[in-house]
Amino acid sequence: MSEMLLGLSTPIKKYRNFDEASESILKMMSQFIEINTLFIAKNDRHKNEIVKVLNQELTLLEEGSELPFKETFCKLSVDKGREVLIISDLAGSDLTKDLDVTKNLGGGCFIGIPIFYENGENYGTICGLDAKPFAFTDKHVELFETMASLLSYVLELDNANKEIIHLSAPIVPITKGVAILPIIGDISEYRAEKIIHTALSSSSELSLQYLIIDLSGILQMNDDVSFHLLNLVQMLKLIGVTPALTGIRPDLAMKAVQLNLDLKDVMIGGNLEEILHRIGFTLNRSE
Repeated sequence: MSEMLLGLSTPIKKYRNFDEASESILKMMSQFIEINTLFIAKNDRHKNEIVKVLNQELTLLEEGSELPFKETFCKLSVDKGREVLIISDLAGSDLTKDLDVTKNLGGGCFIGIPIFYENGENYGTICGLDAKPFAFTDKHVELFETMASLLSYVLELDNANKEIIHLSAPIVPITKGVAILPIIGDISEYRAEKIIHTALSSSSELSLQYLIIDLSGILQMNDDVSFHLLNLVQMLKLIGVTPALTGIRPDLAMKAVQLNLDLKDVMIGGNLEEILHRIGFTLNRSE
């Protein structure tokens, strides 16, 4: 009973993106199929890139390696469509015996199935490879089919998350040298890192003199996130951008004090109009 409770109390691992999830999927698959190499490849019909790989005894593939798409086993898998492709004897199959990859490998076996986006476009493949024969079973076929479907779902979540991050923290240019960064919604540590990257890169690309960070739309964040966002103002100073903060709620102000963050030289205003006025803008209201 205590062992069961211990298992239930184990924290659930959270994946921040497709790369982290795909790496974990390959590790999980290795527990159910004793093939030397499991990998995920991304292809665009021109080149085939190994984005994640798990080798056992032999290093048959390396992460980041590329080959022309037409010369790979992955192309054969994509050509077969949504079904699992199994080649038990690479040297004896008419599909693969003349390929350079087969000659370099010296024979062996291959199993693979494409990974698709929701719109039907091919992302790449998830595959298994070995330099010796392997007895594939229906359970292995089912495993690859299930993982390909799961990775398709993860791809869509990853893309949706990227769009949310972009939309919830857009850089909005006002005039030459001035832009606003409104931050909206719940802020995780991952989103905070992305926001900081966006702020720094966009400030450089737009040659900003001022970046106004509006925090009024933040719903909730922990101490770590507060630290990241409030330290963003120090990073902006380092690249020659004057940061300005508006929309600071009492709870965020208290966290700044607790974390001993030095904001005494930072321009802070109660609202956007006040900050713009301090920069030198005036608002002319029509009668």
